[in-house]
Amino acid sequence: MNIVHVVENLNRGGLERMVIDLVTMQQRQGHRCRVVCLFEAGALAHELDAQGIPVHACGKRRGPDLRALLRLRRALATPATEVLHTHNAVAHYHAVWASTGLGIGRVVNTRHGMGANRNSRRREGLYRRALARTDAVALVCAAARVDAVRRGIVPPGKACVVPNGIRVDQFLSASPDHRARLRERLALPPQARLIGSVGRLNWTKDQANLIRAFAVVRQRVADVVLLLIGDGELRVELEQLAAATMPGGSVRFLGDRSDVRELLPGLDLFALSSLSEGYSMALLEACASALPIVATAVGGNGEIVREGVNGKLVPAADAEALAAAMIALLEAPATAQELGAHGRAWVEAEGSLERMAARYESLYRGEREPAGA
Repeated sequence: MNIVHVVENLNRGGLERMVIDLVTMQQRQGHRCRVVCLFEAGALAHELDAQGIPVHACGKRRGPDLRALLRLRRALATPATEVLHTHNAVAHYHAVWASTGLGIGRVVNTRHGMGANRNSRRREGLYRRALARTDAVALVCAAARVDAVRRGIVPPGKACVVPNGIRVDQFLSASPDHRARLRERLALPPQARLIGSVGRLNWTKDQANLIRAFAVVRQRVADVVLLLIGDGELRVELEQLAAATMPGGSVRFLGDRSDVRELLPGLDLFALSSLSEGYSMALLEACASALPIVATAVGGNGEIVREGVNGKLVPAADAEALAAAMIALLEAPATAQELGAHGRAWVEAEGSLERMAARYESLYRGEREPAGA
């Protein structure tokens, strides 16, 4: 099949990582793949360039941009696209407009989150109109499908579930050796306990609540350090909160990193404090690294983290509950290790890139799995 994926860009993030991994696997399986970026190509585009997978950037400006739309249309037309796979709302309705009259055989859209956007009314209205020319919408978790159908965004007959998948074999399980190396690398004491979190520093991820919860953890657990991996618009605000709450540098801001896979197996615990979440790539990666997890019970988190099996779930925006769950696992290392092992076994069976790619190929061929699959 000749498959074209349309995204906003390929900057660093869970959606972008999923697209790159999926395109890479589809190309290896014999499909002809291209990626079209509505805006700039992005920081990760070089990964596809290195494999000879074309990446086109349309250079869209803010507001209506007819030139970018024409660039997108040319990218879809030459060579002719058989399957158009778009990612999220903005890329979708632009691609549908640009593809008018091109005779594309199959149009599939993936919604990667729960649609938690403070100014999304216009965007969702344009998206809904574009669904008239869409064959299927893949929601990344059952919770997202229920929400999208309930809000009238996606028709029930077009909504299905295709959970994200990762390259599990590229992740190493947490171990004492990995922990020792990470502490040495970060110039931390050998006995330090490390809690890590990966994600954009923005309101949705609510790292402010994680920092407040961590201040409580430090009162109970000695030599504990919080590592925040990622960058974003709230970095300065969060750094100020951490400095005011806990002088002494016990919260480390590691910024945007390309070595997350090397960092994860050195942690003792993974925490995710999101207010809204789809099917978190960060949680899948934590499972692949055999880490015990504490996460907020929002979106699809409960479909990855099962209470008492591979981690703990807590209410969103509840610093006390988040702190209590982290303390419980830090004070019971044997239990934490067992939870991490269960997470690794689960992601190998259910969260692999191979499983996700097979589900998408079924969608491309018009073979839909049950909505809750």
